[in-house]
Amino acid sequence: MSEQPIVVRPSSYVERLSMQELFPRVQPLEVELGAGDGSFLIDWARSNPTHNLIGVERLLGRLKKIEKKARRAGLTNVRGVRLEIAYFTEYLLPAESVSAFHIYFPDPWPKLRHRHHRLINEPFTEVLRGALKPSGAVYLRTDDLDYFAQMRTVFGANAAFAEIETPEALARVTTDFERDFNSKGIPTNRAAYQLVR
Repeated sequence: MSEQPIVVRPSSYVERLSMQELFPRVQPLEVELGAGDGSFLIDWARSNPTHNLIGVERLLGRLKKIEKKARRAGLTNVRGVRLEIAYFTEYLLPAESVSAFHIYFPDPWPKLRHRHHRLINEPFTEVLRGALKPSGAVYLRTDDLDYFAQMRTVFGANAAFAEIETPEALARVTTDFERDFNSKGIPTNRAAYQLVR
């Protein structure tokens, strides 16, 4: 029997993904948008074997690292998708399919004239709302205080979400960027929002 692929290419870029085709077991789905080298994704998947996890990344090299780590750890609950994050979230995820989104250290686009490129904005909170299961959650982390303020503002303005605490067990699992920033004395800013509909 051949191994199931870790890095998957959607059979269609205009139809919703079938989770039954992606994973050997149907179980709650969590999605990391911007998975980097997979440090968080792999650690979280290892400690949550009863959840399926998808890491979305544009860079193939990073997805190859995720694949290597997942194979080495013997994980069957991890998949990687190479695609632009906003498109993947809005057009490929089935409605009400995701238990949790993890968005850690997205590009802050710090220059004023570039801020329209930021992933977390008012329209994107609605995209996330559509993909989340009832009571699903969005977990956010950033080192950039201005972007953190924007994240809190746009989620705070969306009545479908209520702010919650990041669970301790989740906060302990860090990303490669996070460890690097923290080692330089740069703290992690965390926020979490639950869909209350």
